[in-house]
Amino acid sequence: MATPLSNLSDFDANDVPSGEGLKIALVVSEWNAEITDNLRLGAHTTLVECGVREADIITTLVPGSFELVFGAKKALEQAVNAVIVIGSVIQGQTKHFDFVCQGVTQGIVSLNLSSDRPVVFCVLTDNTLQQSIDRSGGVHGNKGVEAAVTAIKMAQLAKQ
Repeated sequence: MATPLSNLSDFDANDVPSGEGLKIALVVSEWNAEITDNLRLGAHTTLVECGVREADIITTLVPGSFELVFGAKKALEQAVNAVIVIGSVIQGQTKHFDFVCQGVTQGIVSLNLSSDRPVVFCVLTDNTLQQSIDRSGGVHGNKGVEAAVTAIKMAQLAKQ
């Protein structure tokens, strides 16, 4: 979690199990692409740095964050070890933000409870565009990096 004293992209590679032999799906929202593209790039780069082969990273685009749940469900139908859902919901003037955030969160919880493979939540739910920029490669690093590390750790846990 980002705080003024930490950067989301900081991790010790010695604390991350090898990603060798893992197949990871990235399900990425096209909405707020300026943010989600950076998150995807952070996740993809980190997966490769941790030993996941480029050919074993499957990327699927969905229109918006609400559609991430269905995209993740479809990804779980493939032979993947983990799924990372990547989205960005920025507070507006209506309750739409609350409904989308709650729906996506509950959907990912349901998938995690019903599957033996992890679905990692990399959905920014910020109050402003600047907060999203700060967490997708800005001053707080890149939440996609953290999601990739989490996916590797959880995929290895699922194998136990």
